[in-house]
Amino acid sequence: MTTEFDVTITSKDMYRFNMYHAYHGFQGIFATVIGILVLIVAGATFGKIETMYTVLYFVFGLIFLIYVPVSLYMRSKQQILSSEVLRQSLHYKVDEEGVHVSQNDQTADLLWNQIYKVVSTKSNLLIYSSRVNAYVIPRNAISKEYETVAQLATKHLEKYRLKLK
Repeated sequence: MTTEFDVTITSKDMYRFNMYHAYHGFQGIFATVIGILVLIVAGATFGKIETMYTVLYFVFGLIFLIYVPVSLYMRSKQQILSSEVLRQSLHYKVDEEGVHVSQNDQTADLLWNQIYKVVSTKSNLLIYSSRVNAYVIPRNAISKEYETVAQLATKHLEKYRLKLK
C-alpha cells in the first residue's frame, strides 16, 4: 500500500499546528486556567477594591488569554516568510517503510519505528519525528489520501502513538 501527494504549507496551517501544540501541553492549559481565574478575580473584586486593581486584574487576565494566540500567529507568519523550504511544495510518499519527503533534490526518510506519534486534528495530520517537531499536512490537501495514510500508520505504529480521527 502506497500513496503520494504534494503539500504546500500556509501560515494558517502553521498557526493551527502551533496552536494545537501550545494548547495540548501543560503550559497552554496552565496559561488558560490562570487567565480565566484572574478575570474571575477582576469580576469578583469589582467595586470592592480600588478600580485600578480591578483594571489591572482584567488586563493581566486578557494578556494571559490573548498573548499566546497572537504571538503564535505572528510567529507562524514569520516562519513561512523566512523559510524557503516551507514556502515551496513538499512531495510525500507514504508506504510500508515509512514517510518519505522530497523537495527539489533533497530527500528525507522517516521510518515507521522512528515516528514519535501521528495525530489527526480537524485541520491537520501531524506526523511527529520528536516531541516538538512534526510534518504538518493539511487535511484538505490530502482528503483522498488520508485513509491510506491512516491505515498505514495504524498497521505500523502502536496504539499509544496514534491519535487519529
